[in-house]
Amino acid sequence: MQQAALWSRPWAFLARQHPSALLLAAQLLSLMIYPSIDDTSSGRLLFGAVALVVVPLAVWVVARSPAESHVAWVLAIPAMALTAAGVLLDEPALLPWSAALEAILYFYAAGSLIYYMMNDHRVSADELFAAGATFTLLAWGFAYAYFVCQAVYPESFHSAVEPDRPRRWLELLSFSFSNLSATGLSDILPIGSPARVLAMLEQFAGVGYIATVVSRLIGLTIIRERR
Repeated sequence: MQQAALWSRPWAFLARQHPSALLLAAQLLSLMIYPSIDDTSSGRLLFGAVALVVVPLAVWVVARSPAESHVAWVLAIPAMALTAAGVLLDEPALLPWSAALEAILYFYAAGSLIYYMMNDHRVSADELFAAGATFTLLAWGFAYAYFVCQAVYPESFHSAVEPDRPRRWLELLSFSFSNLSATGLSDILPIGSPARVLAMLEQFAGVGYIATVVSRLIGLTIIRERR
């Protein structure tokens, strides 16, 4: 019992003082699971399990920020219900609907974290974790948007590898990270007009996020060290 209590203390402290760190860790750990996800029923089940863990964490982080948490729950509850129904009932047609709600939720959570970081003139450790968590939220949000776009417009994305099949979730997430960070290291190309517009919006969001939020946090950190 004592060992269990000692093991739980760091996690309790992290959850209380640095909720953004837990969300960032969950997002990064899910990247280790996504290579196991495919188009089979077991892969969709694993995808749904990851979503059912990460989505409540995103809502919890919103609740710790100045944003209204009930708006996030209005988006999260039907998104999780649709994901669970789509996976358990083996109805892939429900997944784009849950992806649309999750995209809105992730963008809302990212916006609330940006407001949280911009509303303070002192940089805390949780704000540094929030900067990383916000980047992952934006990347996941646009990846879900690409997922919905591909469901509505099946030939939105092209790749040199198996160009005739729809892009898998990990491929869309990789494209989102590449696009948001402006590295351009992706083998996927948006060829449909809606997909191109989404890609341009993500590029604009990535440049704006780094130029405003990240640079501001770096500047405040330098000022604090000088003082």
